[in-house]
Amino acid sequence: MGDVLAGTNAVWEFEPDAVVIRYSRGVRGARLLQALGERRVPHAALESVELADGRRGAVLLRAVPRRGADPLVEAAAGQLKEAADPYRLVLPEQSRTLAEYYRDELAAAITAQAGGSQALSGEPAARFLVDPPSAPRSFKAYDAKALFDGRAVSFRWFWTGASTAKWKAGDQLFPVEELSGVDWRSPELSHGHLRLLRRTGGAGGESDAAAGPVGEADQDPAAVVFGMGYGPVHESLPFAAAVLAAIRAARVRP
Repeated sequence: MGDVLAGTNAVWEFEPDAVVIRYSRGVRGARLLQALGERRVPHAALESVELADGRRGAVLLRAVPRRGADPLVEAAAGQLKEAADPYRLVLPEQSRTLAEYYRDELAAAITAQAGGSQALSGEPAARFLVDPPSAPRSFKAYDAKALFDGRAVSFRWFWTGASTAKWKAGDQLFPVEELSGVDWRSPELSHGHLRLLRRTGGAGGESDAAAGPVGEADQDPAAVVFGMGYGPVHESLPFAAAVLAAIRAARVRP
């Protein structure tokens, strides 16, 4: 392949074994895409590709990622608005023929990657296949500054926003080896937060099961809460995805 298909929100470059997606700047409602910049999506990370009609005569080409292949999609858990979908390419109606061509080409490449069958359809990936946002990362929540250096997450409480329970618990540090996952709830929904899920056995334990949350997010020292202007999607979601990828990597680290 090796061709380029340019839409109004992104440009897709088709490589022999992947699609490189470069997101356009200045797209309304898509600050997340601008923050991501560029992503390389291997064919093995995709389940299918779809073509549909969009608004105002637009054509939508959308790749469907496999479950478990992309840490950003896993962390988002279906909460992203359509404009922030990183797998969606918006094209003008006059590009429909081109869109149909590339849909068929990409679908064939995905099938070939799966060994010439639909065996991967619905089957989750055994590991992340799309690179996570890079660390270090940080953002301001309503009650704390969250930082991630690639190995541990720290929460530094703001006395103006943190609950008494969090202030008494003190600033927190969570090595990724002690975590089993993340619970990100979009700040565009009610009760937005980022909660770290801890392993029941701790760093040296044998269980990867998540310890139950400690009350509401504003009372849990393993969580930060969002608010108006705090924890925006384009900052908090890449942060959550980077942490989630590091947690998974720590499980297989020698």
